[in-house]
Amino acid sequence: MKKTDKYSDQELIEAISSRNNINPAIRFMYDGYYRYLENYVLQNSGSTDDAADIIQEAFLVFIKTVEENKYRQESGVKSFLYSIVKNLWISELRKRKSMGVRNEIFEKEKESVSQDISQSLAKHESHKLIMDLFQTLGDKCRNILLLFYYENLSMKDIMEKEDFSSEQVLRNKKHKCLKSLIEKIQSDEKTYSTVKNALRYAG
Repeated sequence: MKKTDKYSDQELIEAISSRNNINPAIRFMYDGYYRYLENYVLQNSGSTDDAADIIQEAFLVFIKTVEENKYRQESGVKSFLYSIVKNLWISELRKRKSMGVRNEIFEKEKESVSQDISQSLAKHESHKLIMDLFQTLGDKCRNILLLFYYENLSMKDIMEKEDFSSEQVLRNKKHKCLKSLIEKIQSDEKTYSTVKNALRYAG
């Protein structure tokens, strides 16, 4: 690195585009701009880990932009990095919001299907369609769901019968089994419609 340990914007661009002393140049930007860039993420619902990931990605975007001769120097390096971080973080927040909506929909569907299964199996001991689906889940999941929905056993009884170390471990496993069942149902529109109708008429 230079004796002054400083780079002008032009020197940073030259170091990156020519790949001469690129590592010291990147280290200079990291040391000089990291906290500034991190603050944006932290002040906008992000964590330090979020900031680290976004800043690393921003540096890669910046380096690629310079190497492809697309950096127009209309703003300084620091400001340009800030705009990259801002855009990347806004995009990430949108993805998370979208994922949150999808998860919320799934939870509602899971609760609805769970209630339907419970009601149906309680009233109809030979519900072939649901039984067939249970068979695809593996022995442990099939047993848990049948004991809970079909035989109406308590979590404590199922825990002892299936050799689980605690009720919480059993609840976690039941949750995963039910999620797997619902994903199998929802992965095929025809199957989903058939199951919903069957449960409706069975109830």
